Amino acid sequence: MEKTIDSLLDKLQQIFNSTLFHLGETEFSLLSIIILVISIFLVFYLSGKLKNILVDRILTRYQLEIGIRQAIGTIVKYVIVVLGLLIIVQSVGIDLSTLSILAGALGVGIGFGLQNVTDNFISGIIILFERPIKVGDRIELNDVYGDVIEINARSTTIVTNDNINIIVPNSEFISKTVINWSHTDRKVRFRFAVGVSYKENPAIVRKLLLKVADENEGVLKTPPPDVWFDSFGESSLDFYLSVWTTDYINRPMILKSQLYFAIFKKFKENNIEIPFPQRDLHLKSGFENYSLNKKN
Repeated sequence: MEKTIDSLLDKLQQIFNSTLFHLGETEFSLLSIIILVISIFLVFYLSGKLKNILVDRILTRYQLEIGIRQAIGTIVKYVIVVLGLLIIVQSVGIDLSTLSILAGALGVGIGFGLQNVTDNFISGIIILFERPIKVGDRIELNDVYGDVIEINARSTTIVTNDNINIIVPNSEFISKTVINWSHTDRKVRFRFAVGVSYKENPAIVRKLLLKVADENEGVLKTPPPDVWFDSFGESSLDFYLSVWTTDYINRPMILKSQLYFAIFKKFKENNIEIPFPQRDLHLKSGFENYSLNKKN
């Protein structure tokens, strides 16, 4: 029985240690490939774990913004991955001169087939260092509105108000115009159109609109809300209620709905008429001949 086990172990040892191929002067066996794969997996896994610890535990002590913490954590992760891969390559005994040849061939492949990947990777590095956008920012890009929740090497993840994750290539943020609603400050101003009848007093309308804004908890007191008399419309006096907010930067439609509900109620209580489009139709030609023909 023991001889059978020993022979089986010897066969397994031969299988794992037998040379499968050569890379330069380095011999690769099944065992060395398994060790190489496990080592690379551990490098990426441990670098990700270290990034999370750095972002969520260590850097939080210094009261840094989430975007700055994420940028530092991502850069540290990339450095660890590069150093770890270099150490693995050296420990396995791979000839670096052979890798330089492979790198040259890979460079040619990148030049022809992986241009977008390279472009997005470089754009990701630029984003991490220049920080035109950061995690937590409210942005608008190509009719996409949402909050940045993650910035990776190749792409950035944006979550919309409908809780839909949109993966955007990093090159889009470098080559196109991006509206960052909270780049330096999460305080933004919204304007909401309001129309009233021509018979109403603009001063009273302004007073009621400001009262509605003051009663809404999501509207900032400083800077104060304001009312602009925009124009004399076809059937209404047109105003804009201008308000500042930080709570509703990612939910402007909710704030708009709250204010419009309150405005309708306030106007109803104070007998302020909200007009609807009216048209006067004047019919002149043709009726005289119709009347004469009817008499005849």
